[in-house]
This record gives sequence, structure tokens and C-alpha cells, in this order.
Amino acid sequence: MTDPDSLIEALKAISVSTEVIEEELKPHLDTVLAALLEKKKDAAVEIARSGILPTLANALRSKSPLSCQVALVVAEMAREVREPCIEAGLVKVLVPHLNSNNQEMLLNTGRAIGRICFDNSFQQDQLVQSSVIPRLVSIIREYPENDPLVNVCLLALCNLADMDSAREALAELDVAGVLTFQLKRAPDAERRHVILEILGSLGESDTLKLQFAESGVPEALSEMIRALQGGSDPHDLCSIKIASNLIVSLLLGDSNCVKMLDLGVVPHILTLLEQHVEEGDMLEDGVTERIKTLLRSDMPPVQFKLLGTLRMMVDGQEEAALVLGRDAVLLARIMEWCEAKDHAGVRGEASRLLAALIRHSRSPEVVHAVAKADGIRHLISMATSEHVIMQNEALVALAIASAIDIESMKDPFGEAELLPMLKKMLEDPAGAVEVKFSALGLICSLANSNVMKVELTSVDMKESLGKLTDHSNSKLASQAGSILATLGDPS
Repeated sequence: MTDPDSLIEALKAISVSTEVIEEELKPHLDTVLAALLEKKKDAAVEIARSGILPTLANALRSKSPLSCQVALVVAEMAREVREPCIEAGLVKVLVPHLNSNNQEMLLNTGRAIGRICFDNSFQQDQLVQSSVIPRLVSIIREYPENDPLVNVCLLALCNLADMDSAREALAELDVAGVLTFQLKRAPDAERRHVILEILGSLGESDTLKLQFAESGVPEALSEMIRALQGGSDPHDLCSIKIASNLIVSLLLGDSNCVKMLDLGVVPHILTLLEQHVEEGDMLEDGVTERIKTLLRSDMPPVQFKLLGTLRMMVDGQEEAALVLGRDAVLLARIMEWCEAKDHAGVRGEASRLLAALIRHSRSPEVVHAVAKADGIRHLISMATSEHVIMQNEALVALAIASAIDIESMKDPFGEAELLPMLKKMLEDPAGAVEVKFSALGLICSLANSNVMKVELTSVDMKESLGKLTDHSNSKLASQAGSILATLGDPS
């Protein structure tokens, strides 16, 4: 145990030093370091107040033989004290040491910088401007088996990855290869989570997202999920959840899909899909059950991306849509998210999944289950979305549901005043043609029901349809005329 008096004496001796003389300072630094490592109460604060920080900065600036020990002292002190380290200019004199060939020096320097700059956007921006990003990636590439050093560099990248300047710097490097290599050899959940967080943050950049899709990141994530699946460890389940989100994030987005098509990425994805077909059906593998388990999450970003995963799974898959669409527990959870007041993305994705379950199953059982869960009103609300694709999906789902089970639809349609809403869509001069088409499809479905035909007449839907028969789009005009005939109008 370090004697309090000996610490005071050591601090005094260092603070009055005018030159960095190894023989004189080393024993005093040993005393200071011992106090920090023993986590003596208020030791870090006392050291910061003692006036030794300029001497430490000078030792680092002159790259003396004591630099490695000084960096360790700073790293341990910065666990509790940061601002005095910044004021003393320690970050500026530490950065050049990231170019050292000494792995211990790199470790101590990385820890010191990381702790001082944690949660300080100005200092982090200064680091990026000092070109630390390429060096961090280089260190991981040069010493891939040095786990403590790799961890320090990954944590540093994790802290910087939300910055646009850092993403721009990383776009010039093969960061995907470095990260996926470390993901494959990650010794524990903590390492996996840091890498997944970096990938998630960097994936917000369209440029890096495309690079990741090209560089095999989705495949690496799939391999990780495959290796972890079947276990019950909560850390592993968390890794699976985050990786699932990332796969969805990397592969979604119209512009990204077009770029991937142009760059020839699609054949590689198809190869992966073919492998999965050979290995077994998704439902047989229990993928839906695992994702449903993950839907218990209370984190909106996770909810959003997992709902997207489920929606992609049922796309064109009648059996998957049937299994999920009949699940009362899942539907109840989706209903909760359809009303997520604080997260529009979750609300929208939940509604889109509801529509997808009906569109891809076309099953009376699913329609009945969605109606019983009070999901029809959410689809009607989705039909008024500002996004054309969501409007179309909702209107098509409602048309299918009406054709299958109009009795279950009548009450929610009346409560939500669906027919006046459809009339407004048809008459909207700025409305998209595809939305008008979808609205006509729903009206056509309703017109085949005697009860709803009366309702359509009562809101004077014929007038709106009549106006559309003169529309410049001949197909739209023709369909409007056909529905008018169904409603009994000789024109």
C-alpha cells in the first residue's frame, strides 16, 4: 500500500522538476502510479491539482524513455479526471505516440486518449482532424492478435463512429475487412457488441453501407448468428438481435438496392439464399420463432429493424405470412407498436407488417385474426400516410380483406369513415395515380357487397368515379368506368 505521505512527496518532487531526467523521475512516477492502481480515494484529483501535469506533458512531448510509464499514469488518472488533462495539452502530446512501434506504448496511449476524450465531441473532432482514424485501423491490422490493444482501438472507433468526419475518413479505408475479421475471432460478447455498434453507426453512411454490402459484412453477420443460434445466453441473444437489425439496415433502401444491382452484389446474395434453401426452410429452422422472441425488446431502434426483418420474411412467402398472421400474441405486440406515440418509424413498420401479413397470405384466418386484434383501423390510418408506398400497401391489404371477409370490415370501416376518405383520395388533384388505382381496387371490392354498395351510393361515390372517367390516364379512367357500371350507373 502506498503511504499518503510518500505520494505527497513524489508529487512535490515531480512538480518542481525542470528537466525530464529518467533516473530522478522514475521512482516518483512509480509511487504515483501505484496510488492510482490501488485506487486510493481522491488520488487522481490530488495528482491533477499537484501541478505535475505540465511535467508529464513535457515528458511525452520530448519522447523520453519515461513516455510509456507517463502515458500509463495519464490513462489511470483519466478514469476520474479529464478536464485538467485537456487543459494541460496532454491529448495533443499523446497523439504522436500512436505512431510508436512499441505495443505497450500504443496500449497506454490509446487508453489515455480514449478516456480523456470520452463523451467530448470537441476533443473527438480534434482527434479526427489529427488523422487518428487511419492509424487506429492500421494498429488493428498490424497487431490483430493483441486483444487488449485491439479492444482499445475498437472502443476508440466506436466513440468516433457517429461523427461525419470520422465516417468520411473510414470510407477511404478497408474498415469492413478489419471489422469482420475481428468479429469472426471475437473472444467474448463484449468484443462482438463493440464491433456491431461500430458497424451500426457507420452503416448510417450511404457510402459505407454500400461498401459493407459489397465487402461481405451481411455474410459475416449471418455466420455469427448461425454460430450463436440455439443457445440461451442473454449476451448471445443480444448479439443475434443487433446483427439481425444490421442485416436489415444494410440491405434495405431503394437507392442502395439499385447500386448493389449495378455493382453485381445481387448474385452473391442469391448464392447465399440458395445455400439456405438447400439447408432447409426458414420456418423449419425456427427463424420466425427466434425473431419473435427478440420482439420483446423495449428499444425502438431494435423494434423497428426487427419488424422490418419479419416483413421481409413474409414477402412472397405465403406459409410464413400464414404462420405469423395467425399468432395472437405476435399480433397483440404489433398492435402496441402501431400506437407507438414516440417513434413514427416503429408505428409505420408495424402497420406495414400488418398489411404484408394479409397481402402475402390472402387467408381468411389471417384476415379474421387481424380484425379480431383490432388491426383494421391501423391499416385505414396507414392508407392516409404521406408515403405513397405505405398508402398502396394499406389499400391493397384492405381490398384483399374486404374481398375475403366483408362482414368483419363493416364496423371498422364505418368507425374510421373510410368511404369519405376514399372519395377524397379520388378527387385529390395532387394525388398520385398509383394511389388512385389502389383506392379504386378497394372500392371495386366493396362494390361487390350489397351492403357496402348502398354505403358507396350514400356518400355519392358515383360522382367521384364519374370525374375519373375523363382522367388523362386511360387505364385509371377505364377502371373508374367499370366500377360505375358495377354500382348500377349506365354510363
